[in-house]
Amino acid sequence: MESPEKFSNSKEVIAFLAETFPNCFSTEGEAQPLKIGIFQDLAQRLENEERVSKTLLRSTLRHYTNSWRYLHSIKEGAHRVDLDGNQDAQIEKEHADHAKQQLDESKAKAAEKRKAKQKTTGEKRPPQRKPRSENVEKPQQRGKKGTKFNSERPNKTPPAKLTDADCQPGTSVTVKLGKAPMHAVITEVAKDGIHVQLDSGMVVKVNADALRLANSKRS
Repeated sequence: MESPEKFSNSKEVIAFLAETFPNCFSTEGEAQPLKIGIFQDLAQRLENEERVSKTLLRSTLRHYTNSWRYLHSIKEGAHRVDLDGNQDAQIEKEHADHAKQQLDESKAKAAEKRKAKQKTTGEKRPPQRKPRSENVEKPQQRGKKGTKFNSERPNKTPPAKLTDADCQPGTSVTVKLGKAPMHAVITEVAKDGIHVQLDSGMVVKVNADALRLANSKRS
């Protein structure tokens, strides 16, 4: 008996999840806030599902929870749901504010991409004003053309790096996303970064430099 063909991308997995757990996942319309720790529940329920690997399932969940449609659903006081659509904990203000910040930043990036596309397609852009030349004599550098600008800026002190022993799934950390550090738990250590799950249920990929050990003990 031949094995079923494995899913190749997140879009296929999301469609599968929406069909398998219709009271939890959806492909259109309003999304529902997911229960914190939903990945563990999915991994257990889909343990015998050969078409989707845990790696693809994790990346799909990250793609789903970072979508604009899902971020719109994270409102203070709204109830999260489990795989069967049963109500779970309510969303706290901190999680709602973080989701709004992510949504605003994502929309801003999309606007920048549209502007860049307009530039390449030759659409009209407002003329840029040329800087006024001040009547101040500037020292000329011998043997060099142009003016050398110093762009020295104070470097922010980078967060303390985790040791190799700390970089493992299950370690409680804080990750700075925006203005304030957020509590998270390491779920995967990959070559291209470290995946952490926030208290809101969202999974993000960051560099080790952005992480610090949480005050609480590892779970």
